Amino acid sequence: MSVFIDTGLFIAYINNRDEHHIKGSGIIEDVMKNKYGAVFTSNMVFDEAMTFILYKTGDVKKAIGVKDLIMGNEDKGIPIFFNMLFVDEDILEKGWNIFVKYADKKLSFTDCSTIELMKSRNIEHLASFDAGFDGIVSRLWQ
Repeated sequence: MSVFIDTGLFIAYINNRDEHHIKGSGIIEDVMKNKYGAVFTSNMVFDEAMTFILYKTGDVKKAIGVKDLIMGNEDKGIPIFFNMLFVDEDILEKGWNIFVKYADKKLSFTDCSTIELMKSRNIEHLASFDAGFDGIVSRLWQ
C-alpha cells in the first residue's frame, strides 16, 4: 500500500481546534506505526502547510513541529516517516493541465501537483479531508 499525505492532515495534527484534529492525529500516528506502507508528501504540500500554520497561528514553534514531523530531526530523535517528492518542471506542467481540466472543482495548484505526483509514482491512496479530489484519486475515506 502507498499513500500520499495532503496538507490538511498536517494542519489537523498540529491544531487541536481543527474539526479534523482527532482523525488527522490518528492517521499521522498510524503513519508513525507504519500502518500505511510507503508514505509520501511533497515540497509543495510542505510549503502550503508551513505557510498556513504560521499565518493562522502566528506560532513558528508549531511550524517547526510539523517540519520536524515531515522531515525528521535527528537532534530531537525524530525519524523520517515521509518520503518527500519534489515537483519538477514536468510535474509542474502536467499539474497545470490538471488545474485547467478540473477548474470546476476549485482545486489548488498544490492539489493538482499532488494528483500528478500520485499518478507518476503509482501512489494508490490520498489521505485528505478535501472532497475536491473525489472522482480523481482514491481517498482513504470519503
